[in-house]
Amino acid sequence: MASEFKLPPLGDNIEEAQVVSVMVAEGDDVAVEHEIIEVETDKAVTPVPVDVAGRITKIHIGEGDTVKPGDLIATIESNGAPGNESAAPAEDTAPAAPAPSGDAVEFGLPFMGDGIDEAQVVSVMVSVGDAVDVEAEIVEVETDKAVTPVPIDVAGTIQAIHVGEGDTVKPGTPLVTITPGSGAAGKAASQPATATPTPAPAAPAATPSAPAAPAQPQSPPAQVSVASGAPDGGPVFAAPNVRKFAREVGVDITRVTGTGPGGRITQDDVKARARTQPAAAAGGGGVSIADAPLPDFTGQGEVEATKMSMIAKKTAEHMALCWATIPHVTLHDTVDVTDLEEFRQSQRKRVEKAGGKLTVTAILVKLITSALKEFPIVNASIDTANQQIIYKKYYHIGVAADTPRGLVVPVIRDADQQSLTNVSVQLGEMAAKARDGKLAIEDMQGATFTITNLGGMGIGHFTPIVNHPEAAILGVGRAVPTPVYVDGQLQQRLMMPLSLSFDHRLVNGADGARFMQWLKRAVEQPLSVLIDA
Repeated sequence: MASEFKLPPLGDNIEEAQVVSVMVAEGDDVAVEHEIIEVETDKAVTPVPVDVAGRITKIHIGEGDTVKPGDLIATIESNGAPGNESAAPAEDTAPAAPAPSGDAVEFGLPFMGDGIDEAQVVSVMVSVGDAVDVEAEIVEVETDKAVTPVPIDVAGTIQAIHVGEGDTVKPGTPLVTITPGSGAAGKAASQPATATPTPAPAAPAATPSAPAAPAQPQSPPAQVSVASGAPDGGPVFAAPNVRKFAREVGVDITRVTGTGPGGRITQDDVKARARTQPAAAAGGGGVSIADAPLPDFTGQGEVEATKMSMIAKKTAEHMALCWATIPHVTLHDTVDVTDLEEFRQSQRKRVEKAGGKLTVTAILVKLITSALKEFPIVNASIDTANQQIIYKKYYHIGVAADTPRGLVVPVIRDADQQSLTNVSVQLGEMAAKARDGKLAIEDMQGATFTITNLGGMGIGHFTPIVNHPEAAILGVGRAVPTPVYVDGQLQQRLMMPLSLSFDHRLVNGADGARFMQWLKRAVEQPLSVLIDA
């Protein structure tokens, strides 16, 4: 019996969508909850699963079509394909759940957070034949933010594992195939986007008709292309998060060449375009200088190549983007921290009783928060696409941390509303989580200004790179006892190097100098600021 599958409601106030990709072909067999198309609304790109199992006999739409809830998407001929049983509501009684006992479901990597489009498998925590419960952690993955365990939303027995350590995976990539156990069917149906019934009960690898979205090819740096603009004012195919990213980095989305399915624009495409813009602005004709290929080092001696961690990979990409798109200026100065160190030592035990450690970095978080209130342009971001400056009325301070997996930047949120003791306690907690790889994604989002302290490594002045979309970053060096003249008398004082890098599109040299001088006075007389902070 043939049935018509129509576009279901997509959410409140969403009246239409655009078809991004068609993920099946006529003649394909599909199971219940098999994703057959992706549509883009004004909110997000959303996969659309079918609610009936069978064979696709007719597809009525194509990529780029505008569709509305109720529009005919596909005609499906019922053929008794596995998964019909799961069309029953999730609220069915427990005895009905074990009915499809021979059926398996494929559990895919769930959505990891905004802007996270891939991750690297750190460890596989289950084996074929293992019985697992709902919420059992089956793999650990590393994003550019943190190492995160992935719990499964289906209880049952692992039939196949589709990934291994070191693999790069994207949301929707199949991780395991599992045969649901008693009572697991309702759990599986509750999250169809990550657990998709498949006709193959124990396939060793993803079947050709698996519903995972097709991988997006990545353009190698040597093949960066520069679009001449949207053809004849035609539509630009890019998800909302990609459009937002393009606005943040100052890239005209209509001038980006898409390399994704159907010519869709990805974040990597935007980054590639961003790398070409400084050359164009400087009169270089928009020609980018790609990374030169490496020579064969093996002829020179023994070498060893290791795969970059996801954190290292994303840090490298982000730093290249920041350096290519932000015109940097760095000011260096040396400040007298003799009184600050005396204050720190006098209050150290008091903070320790509260569970924190009073460090120079903790004091700087509070002082810088006050400085940002005096100089709001340093707490701003530039929106080049709309020719706007975004002044932020909140103060989230990022603190760069070195970990075995690479550089991470946990964020002290609303630092202006917290006491110095609270800031000290939070910094200690964040440092411990960073070392253990337990930082959550939200722990590292939203910073308006960043501090990076290399003093513990014996470094003096250096040039930190501004962390887009922030306007500035402060580099802190090692404090060293130094003879200086004070009121005509030579004294030994504790002097600390400071380096302020800022986005010269937002902060001019004079404003940067005034910010630095204000901060210098605050560091040298911390009580005058901390009393009011």
